Amino acid sequence: MSNTGTAALKPAKLGTLLALLTILYSFAMGAGFGLYEEKIKGHLKDEAAAVKDKVYQGDEVKMKKITDKSWVYLKRAHMHASGLGIIALGISLLLGILNTCSFCKFIGSTCLGLGALGYSVFWMLAGLTAPGLGSTGAAKEALKMVAMPSAGLCLLAMLFVFMAFLKSSCSGGCCRQDD
Repeated sequence: MSNTGTAALKPAKLGTLLALLTILYSFAMGAGFGLYEEKIKGHLKDEAAAVKDKVYQGDEVKMKKITDKSWVYLKRAHMHASGLGIIALGISLLLGILNTCSFCKFIGSTCLGLGALGYSVFWMLAGLTAPGLGSTGAAKEALKMVAMPSAGLCLLAMLFVFMAFLKSSCSGGCCRQDD
């Protein structure tokens, strides 16, 4: 890549780093699932068993339902990290080549990278928390202050990038090019 190309991508460096971290997180989760699936499932069951009488009132069927759904949430974290990480990486690289200001590149890529990582971590935390709470709904509610800002960052960043792309494509840039 030429120095000009590298300079254009520099403002999106933090967002790119966060996107790569999100993808690495996904790969690590996948490897962990492959190596330790039974131990992870055992941990979820142990968490539920620790509160069997207090939270589940001894209901084994409900415990199994929640621990099974918790495992689904962990897999959802892996899938969200894969998809959102790749999207954040691609969009950060797109921002790098757009005819838009460095600040716009920085804000768009950073918000998308933070949102991608945060939303993926939300699903992992929900999966790990649910067995002890006796409810996946309660876990999501307890962690909504992780989910909502993360999802919001992704959505707002995508709208921001979409507008920057339109302006860059149609009018030569959304603000002064300072690279």
